[in-house]
Amino acid sequence: MMKKWVSAVMTIVACMALLAGCGVAAQTEPRPSGDAEITTAPSGEGGAASASPGESASVGEVETTTVSPLHVEGTKLLDSAGKPIQLRGVSTHGIAWYPQYVNADLFANLKHDWGINAVRIAMYCAESGGYCTDGDKEQLKKTVRDGIDAAVEDDMYVIVDWHTLSDNDPNMHIDEAKEFFGEIADEYAGVPNVLYEICNEPNGGTTWAQVKRYAEQVIPVVRSRAHDAVVLVGTPNWCQDIEAATADPLDVDNVMYTVHFYAAEHGRWLRDKVVAAVKAGTPVFVSEFGATAADGDGAVDARAADAWLDMLDEYGISYIIWNLSDKHEGSALFATNEARDPIESDLSAEGKWYRQYLREHR
Repeated sequence: MMKKWVSAVMTIVACMALLAGCGVAAQTEPRPSGDAEITTAPSGEGGAASASPGESASVGEVETTTVSPLHVEGTKLLDSAGKPIQLRGVSTHGIAWYPQYVNADLFANLKHDWGINAVRIAMYCAESGGYCTDGDKEQLKKTVRDGIDAAVEDDMYVIVDWHTLSDNDPNMHIDEAKEFFGEIADEYAGVPNVLYEICNEPNGGTTWAQVKRYAEQVIPVVRSRAHDAVVLVGTPNWCQDIEAATADPLDVDNVMYTVHFYAAEHGRWLRDKVVAAVKAGTPVFVSEFGATAADGDGAVDARAADAWLDMLDEYGISYIIWNLSDKHEGSALFATNEARDPIESDLSAEGKWYRQYLREHR
């Protein structure tokens, strides 16, 4: 019901803008330069029904979402008014294992206390409980829907993540990916909150040519339903070979290429690759990172993590931290099993570091 409600509301807002003789379209030219101010919170739609970021406005008795449709122009993610926007958020762990962290109460807590504006819903494909192995497909899709609806309820963006990992080449399960994304994109076609991450971390020698072949088949499935949705595409070598996408980008609009890093292990050499890609015109999105080692465990390297986020903030690059769980590893954001209304004492070292960084860099 949530998705139908939001779609209906969008239609109402669009009609009001036309009747007023002004609105979003009138605000889109000229486009901002690379030095334009970047917002890190969902922005209003403009016009009579607009609201301040994080608030909602009403049309009659209907509340309107403050989340703006996104699109990609050059290296930037822009809202419907053409203003650069940076998503800063959190990723779930595998939803088959930690579904309790997929709820609107937790998302709202992190939005208001930490300052996040996006959540990534990670659905593993090939691991135990995975969508393409022995997992309950219907239950997994229900949890994905629950996550989308919770993010919509809290006026946040949400990334639907097809979490390839041990299935290192996404082509291994391309038919299942088409089926899944076709169904989800059809259901949420009119919801501006949703971004689609079609493959998590190509690895094991998977080439950019293989990833590109997969993307060229899956993206049309998404776009046949959600015509203007932003799509995130993983890059080879655990999302570290961003230069491959720079050299041979997809011929598709509203696409960004993902980089993943774990600050205790991935240093300046990878940051330099990211900066080089952006300067070459590649739209980069950090859809997963941690302040620990690359296996997700170990101590938090706050100094290295600060250096990463300072650079990403400088270039307006969006980033999503791993992970919403109380798993016994360094990258888990929680030290207790409180999954709805955590306070600082419920947080792990990484959770405390990230919360502090976001609160100091609102």
